[in-house]
Amino acid sequence: MPGVKSPRIFRLLIPATDLDRSRRFYESLLGTTARLVAPGRLYLDCGDVILGILDYSEVASRACATPTEAIYLATDDLEGIYRRAQRLGCLSAELIHGDAASPAGKITVRPWGERSFYATDPAGNPLCFVDATTLFTGTARQISALNRGRGETVAMRESHTGAKLKRTRRKPAHTP
Repeated sequence: MPGVKSPRIFRLLIPATDLDRSRRFYESLLGTTARLVAPGRLYLDCGDVILGILDYSEVASRACATPTEAIYLATDDLEGIYRRAQRLGCLSAELIHGDAASPAGKITVRPWGERSFYATDPAGNPLCFVDATTLFTGTARQISALNRGRGETVAMRESHTGAKLKRTRRKPAHTP
């Protein structure tokens, strides 16, 4: 609606089954310091959004819901975070859409153009780290490029102003 500002996300909260372990994990993986803001609640600054970690160690496991989809984090240092994730042993063993050419725990250009990898935190929360220069935000140009590129990987890069879109056709990771 013209003249109406959309709300913005400023904080996401996820459960932790061992708050101290989650603190060490996130501080190591993200390269930042968590702050205890209340008993059982940690905050980590992730750009304009705060990632909050809540202590669910006293909650029955069935009441501690794990997100079914990943929390996506954009980064200018995908390789650095990937190396830290390798050291932490948290890389996902899954395949994206069941495709052997798209292992979740490897840095790969996804069919929608993002260069990314997936990991899992100590409480089982899924995470995805995306190269900030390849974010798929659903612009008309990105959707058009994705639709034109069905069956092949299309790497899309848009400047932060949304100006130019470069398409790079790549061979599938698996060659028969």
